Amino acid sequence: MSRNLKATLSYDGSEFHGWQVQPNLRTVQGTLAECIARVTGEQVLPQGSGRTDTGVHALGQVASFRLDSPIPDNNLKVALNDVLPSSVRVSLVESVKGEFHARHSAKAKTYRYRIFRRDICPPFLARYVFHDPSPMNEEAVMRASAHIVGQHDFTSFAASDPDRSGRIAGVVGAGAGAVSVTALSNVRTIHSSQWMRTSEELIYDIRGDGFLHHMVRNLIGTFLLVGKGTLKIDDVPAILQARDRTAAGPTAAACGLYLVSVEY
Repeated sequence: MSRNLKATLSYDGSEFHGWQVQPNLRTVQGTLAECIARVTGEQVLPQGSGRTDTGVHALGQVASFRLDSPIPDNNLKVALNDVLPSSVRVSLVESVKGEFHARHSAKAKTYRYRIFRRDICPPFLARYVFHDPSPMNEEAVMRASAHIVGQHDFTSFAASDPDRSGRIAGVVGAGAGAVSVTALSNVRTIHSSQWMRTSEELIYDIRGDGFLHHMVRNLIGTFLLVGKGTLKIDDVPAILQARDRTAAGPTAAACGLYLVSVEY
């Protein structure tokens, strides 16, 4: 009898061409599928909570898949870690209800972006942070990020995504002001948008109900333009209103980005 499984995993994204399986390329999804087959003999394609791009890391990615194998959940976790490369670790495997889906069931996600601010970045950190030691008004960066909290159309911060399939049907708002999400597929709600300063790094955490392709990295690229004086703090609401990708800043490097957690 098959069961539905939820796996929580972390990985070093610099060793993969992103999450999603691609022909002749090493991906996290493909690697996990190969290891599941080695352990259980079953061919499955684990579905992730979302796609992380080449070079993007994960602390708490979630995948779901169905298996007929009777291997107990914890034993499966141990067996997978035995055959997975050291750049991928499964921290938890648990049986869940049949309707659970890693992507469709997700209610919120948290991402983190790390910027190393000192003049010289240690080589053992280079793959895990974006190194930017240039002069920057960090207070302006922090203040600019507050403008995106709430529900907005994030078209200005969305890269074109040829693989995007379908639109989430639903309704935003209530009464006469209700709007179909199908018509506003780039509308997302950001619950928190916060920066933290350590002795060496400027760290950004963002939590929302969903994120568009390259959205977090495009936000970072825009906030950094504010910090360097190219844009003003109050330009951010105007960029949101423009619904035009060319109005926002460049896409920040992938190496500083982490999928921290997924909420269900």
